[in-house]
Parts: sequence; C-alpha cells; structure tokens
Amino acid sequence: MLVTKSEHDQEGSRATEGARRATGVAREAAEPNGDAPDPEVTDKATRRRFTAAYKRRIVREADKCTKPGELGVLLRREGVYSSSLSVWRRQLAAGDLAGTGARRGPKAQTKDPRDKRIAELERETRRLERKLEQAETVIGIQKKVASLLGIPLRSPDDEENS
Repeated sequence: MLVTKSEHDQEGSRATEGARRATGVAREAAEPNGDAPDPEVTDKATRRRFTAAYKRRIVREADKCTKPGELGVLLRREGVYSSSLSVWRRQLAAGDLAGTGARRGPKAQTKDPRDKRIAELERETRRLERKLEQAETVIGIQKKVASLLGIPLRSPDDEENS
C-alpha cells in the first residue's frame, strides 16, 4: 500500500494524540505561539545548581507520594533524577542539606612555612654546587698549565707537614 505524505502526517498525528510530554506540560502551554522550542545548544554545558529550599520542597513532595507512579511523575515534572532525590534525602537526614557538604575536586593544601625555607635552601645548594664545579674546573686547568710550565705546586698535605 502506497501512503501519501498527507496521509502519513495524519497517521502520525493520530498515533501521538493523547501522548504525554515528559514534563507534564501541554505543548500549547509550553509554546504559546506554536513555535518549536529554541534548538540552540550552548557552547559549554553548565552544571545545574539547586537551592536548599528547592531540595527540601522536592523531598517533602516526594514523601507525600503514596500511589504507584506519583513519584515518577514528580521527578519527570521537575527534571530531577531519582539518584539526586536519594542524595538529598540523605543530606536532609544528616542535616547537611544547605549544600555545605564535601566539595568536589582536589583538596586545598595548607602552606607550611618550612616548605618555603626548604625550597630556598635547595636552590642555594644547587647554585653552590655549580659554583664548586666551576672552581674545580679552573683548578684543574691551573694544574695542567703549571705542569706544562714546570712550576711545582704544593698540595695542601705538604703545607700541613711543613
């Protein structure tokens, strides 16, 4: 059977007729002028942040849900995952719902004043080692020049014995 485009559109509209939107809001209420929502995607996704009052309100509403499916409707309407609801319930029970819980990311290191001093001493040691290496090179060259010219050099051991 060959279906024309207009018949296909009519069948599609009948098939979706009565279907619910995930948010529970009718299309006419979402877009009053009938336009489609703005499809533009932002350059960088931002993490959603919920206030403590919002979290408490959602937990209270979730606790009121007694019939099967009510909780799912609430979560879809609010756009919240069930895992978030579980975390918020735990935070509320622990008295930590204000959002002052553990922060994500690396922990801030406290500065030890001794670390600064150690770094300074290590830099000074490296500088003095380079200077010593230069001095040893110069002394080696002086010994070679002295031996070529036939100038006798006294070693530090000779000075102690005299």
